[in-house]
Order: sequence, then structure tokens, then C-alpha cells
Amino acid sequence: MNLPASVRIVEVGPRDGLQNEPRAVPTATKVELIERLAAAGLRTIESTAFVSPKWVPQMADHAEVMRGIRRAPGVRYPVLVPNMKGFEAAAAAGVDEIAVFAAASEAFSKTNINCSIDESLERFAPVIEAARARDIRVRGYISCVAGCPYEGEVAPATVARIARELYAMGCYEISLGDTIGVGTPAGIRAVIEACAAEVPIEQLAVHLHDTYGQAIANVYAALQMGISVVDSAVAGLGGCPYARGASGNVATEDVVYLLNGLGIETGVDLEAVFEAGQFICAALGREPASKVALAMAAKRRGGRC
Repeated sequence: MNLPASVRIVEVGPRDGLQNEPRAVPTATKVELIERLAAAGLRTIESTAFVSPKWVPQMADHAEVMRGIRRAPGVRYPVLVPNMKGFEAAAAAGVDEIAVFAAASEAFSKTNINCSIDESLERFAPVIEAARARDIRVRGYISCVAGCPYEGEVAPATVARIARELYAMGCYEISLGDTIGVGTPAGIRAVIEACAAEVPIEQLAVHLHDTYGQAIANVYAALQMGISVVDSAVAGLGGCPYARGASGNVATEDVVYLLNGLGIETGVDLEAVFEAGQFICAALGREPASKVALAMAAKRRGGRC
């Protein structure tokens, strides 16, 4: 079994983790979270989304967040953009990387971004072209790679076709998202295998949710397939507004603990990530969804875990 020697963790808590919070999170809190995560050693931190405040009110302060961050050397702060309008606003804010978001399900695509899969790809083409012309890197997301709340199972071949098209357009990396957390190791391996036939494995990442408690097992399965980029959210923040009951992203604390145990280098300080998670959970008034964070908190209190 050949596991990667190192893994790059893409922290998505400030964007994917917070975007569906019902109460407004102050801009200063978001900025402090991002800076704490950078101080913990995370080198890619998805910071916000340049989307319509009408549809995602929590991200209405996107420009203020980007202006407020004290950018650390060697850290990238990508943002999500849905269209040219969002891209132009992001470029004006000085971003160095963007992400575009497609779905592997027609029903999910129409519900989430109000267009078909092919229409979404057509919409992204000028965005990717404009970004590359300005030397702004573009990452591609594919959601619902393991299942859709409306259509059920999703064929790995469908995911692979979209991955191929995004890569051909100029996305340097394609993140495969189990948006509703229904994937199992066998299913995730099948998706990665199909996509790796179309896109170099080095350009693939996984973005896993933990609805059925399979996220860490799925991360391990992805590592076994040669994946060396893993998306995660501090404290397991997040969810999906289009998938009732879907829990958050796999927790950064849990991923770091797994990788540490496997001897895989991340450059991330687990204690510092834990502290960042405690900070944002206190601001949100909730407990972390991370098993590792809960165990570390119990240990600090002198309890048993």
C-alpha cells in the first residue's frame, strides 16, 4: 500500500463551513478565524464566496473579508465565484485563486445554480479564461459525486466527464465532493478511479461530508488511491441547504489526527487547529462536530474520552 508522503489540506471552513449559518457572523470573526487557520500551518484557506447576497446572505461581506485578512507568506486564499459578475468583483478584491462549482446531478445543478450541467460548464468557460488571462488560478468543484438528494446514485462516468471538461478548460485541480455524505470507501474509490482515467491523479482532490459517519474512512480510501489533497473544515463546520439533514464537512482536526497517525506530513499544528475550532464554535454558540476536538476538549477538562 503506497500512501502519499505528504498531503495538502484545503481548509474550507470560512466559506463552505459558514455560508449556511442562519445568524450573521461578524466580518471581524471571519477574518480572525482565517488568520488563526493560517497561523496553524494551513496553506490553502477558502475564505469567502463572491455570490449574490440575496442567495447567500452570510457571504455578503466577501470584499470586506478579503480586505481585512493580513495575508501570510505562502498562504493562498481562494474564493468561490459562480459567474463573470462574481469573478470581476473577486478580481477587484485582489484574489489570487478562484473556484467554480459544477454538479454531477442535473437535478442538483438546476436546484443549486438554476441551470443544467452543460449550461453551468458553458457559464464557467469565460470565467476560467478571464482568470487565466490575469494569472489567477482556478480550481473546479464537482458536487454530488457519490449521490444526489433528488436523483439518488450518480454514475462515476458522469463525474469523470465533468472532471475532464473542467480540467480541459484550465482548472488546475478538481475537487470531488460527496455533498450529502452518502459515500462509502468502495464508492469513493470507484469515483476516483473513473476520474483518474481522465485527469491526472495529482490534479484530483476529495471534499467529503460526514452525514453517515464515513468521511474519515473515505479519506483513507482516497489516500490509498493516490489522492494527496483533502478538503476539510475546522470543527466539522458546514452542511448543505439542498440536502436535508446533511452534516458538515469532514473536520480538519480529524483529518490531521489521521494523517499524523499515518506518518503523513501536513505542516499543520493540530493544537492550533483545535484552538481555531474552539474560537469559531464559541462565536457560533455550539460544540464542534469533530470527534478529535471533542476528545481533546475532554482531556483538557480532565475527563475521560
